Amino acid sequence: MSEVPNQVITKDYAIYKGDSCEILPKLPSDSVHYSIYSPPFGALYVYSNSDRDLGNVRSDEEFFDHFQFIGKELYRVLMPGRLMSFHCMNLPTSKEKDGYIGLKDFRGELIRFFQEIGFIYHSEVCIYKSPVIAMQRTKALGLLHKQLKKDSAMSRQGIPDYLVTMRKPGDNPEPISHTDESFPVRVWQRYADPIWTDINQSDTLQYKSARDEKDERHLAPLQLKVIQRGIELWSNPGDTVLTPFMGIGSEAYMAVKMNRRAVGIELKDSYYRQAVANVKEATKERQPDLFDFLQQKDGDGE
Repeated sequence: MSEVPNQVITKDYAIYKGDSCEILPKLPSDSVHYSIYSPPFGALYVYSNSDRDLGNVRSDEEFFDHFQFIGKELYRVLMPGRLMSFHCMNLPTSKEKDGYIGLKDFRGELIRFFQEIGFIYHSEVCIYKSPVIAMQRTKALGLLHKQLKKDSAMSRQGIPDYLVTMRKPGDNPEPISHTDESFPVRVWQRYADPIWTDINQSDTLQYKSARDEKDERHLAPLQLKVIQRGIELWSNPGDTVLTPFMGIGSEAYMAVKMNRRAVGIELKDSYYRQAVANVKEATKERQPDLFDFLQQKDGDGE
């Protein structure tokens, strides 16, 4: 594979390979209009073998001790009155690691963590996930039908995803305005619903972009429609959208495709390489804006 530089900066995006703890401090204060991302889910997944990886921790306390360095920078770079959305789920425990079978309130811990930094808890939406698919993938005891016959005291519902949104205090200097044409009432009613049941779990960038078995698979990809809704609701065309845990580039891809400027940071080399390719592809698929339209008409001699 050809060498990919550690940063790729164009008029449409700036993406970096490295540690967010080191790269975020280099970004100007109050320069980001919106941020959307999936943080590492504690120690649930092993994303890489790097000591810098937030997923490689021995406890929840260690995770949040490390995460605070990034959380404070996310607060600093976000514009006043603007929003940051994170994708998460509550985490299953195991008898081997935790001593009991149950759930951890990871969503609540993240909310309280960001409130302590200074963010305001703004809103959240619960995203439906099929318990059948979860059972087939994880073989979780609580979802198995045979557990009902053995002892249903250990049976439970499936675990949904959440998109939680926090707001930086202050007055928004650049209002995000919509029109009835661009955002009709029927669309807003669907977006305002506190439970999104229309999200296809397979609507992910890795599903869309994977071309062969050698392509990198991201462990917890965020669905493209969820990203699209966040960007559409809480940013203007031309705004800067930040993802500090870029993975294979889902958020940056959608930001560029929707005529925003993406800033992304990814630690893992293989994810970063895939993100570079995916974000480059987004420039070919982006929605035409008025400037592009006028340029095209001028080039056509009309």
